Amino acid sequence: MIRVLVVDDEALVRSGLRMILEAAGDMVVVGEARDGDEAVAATTRLRPQVVLMDVRMPGTDGLAAAARVLTAPEAPKLIMLTTFDLDEYVHEALRLGAVGFLLKDTPPRELAAAVRTVATGQAMLSPTVIKRLITSFADRAPSRAESARNRLASLTAREEDVIRVLARGLSNAEIGRELGLAEATVKAHVSRLLAKLGVANRVQAAILVHDADLG
Repeated sequence: MIRVLVVDDEALVRSGLRMILEAAGDMVVVGEARDGDEAVAATTRLRPQVVLMDVRMPGTDGLAAAARVLTAPEAPKLIMLTTFDLDEYVHEALRLGAVGFLLKDTPPRELAAAVRTVATGQAMLSPTVIKRLITSFADRAPSRAESARNRLASLTAREEDVIRVLARGLSNAEIGRELGLAEATVKAHVSRLLAKLGVANRVQAAILVHDADLG
């Protein structure tokens, strides 16, 4: 069973998320939290595999809590929840190490699928989410774009091919089909390029591609 912690300041939202997740049959909500401080304490106490965290909460918000949760030993996988299509906090949360974000009106089946995806160690970054991030941060500072391009310059030509496709939200199998590579080969390329770039996950790698305006 996948252990999940639900964090939202609205009791009705927490109850709804619990019902959706536990109805999936392969996950259990081990706890709930109303704000960032409670989320940090609950993560330490309950050791969930996945945390669903609201971005905007009174007191300690989701971004401040994410910074603390993701630097803890044996940190859980973190998915940010938001009611906003374009939320300035989401970009920073992904930089901190969150593996994706979902809108609160995400269909139940997609919500459960996202939790399963991140629980296996993969990032949850759909093409729709990427499009929103690109639109939201289209006015990237030139210095940030130049820095991103300099970091990507360390990649081989094949690794650059892989990361460009990865940045569109494709899985290893989909990348392999598009580039004519075995899935195991893609996995090896992804592991190497993440290490080269010094990023924690595929989401951060995708953001780097978009900062460099290569996506």
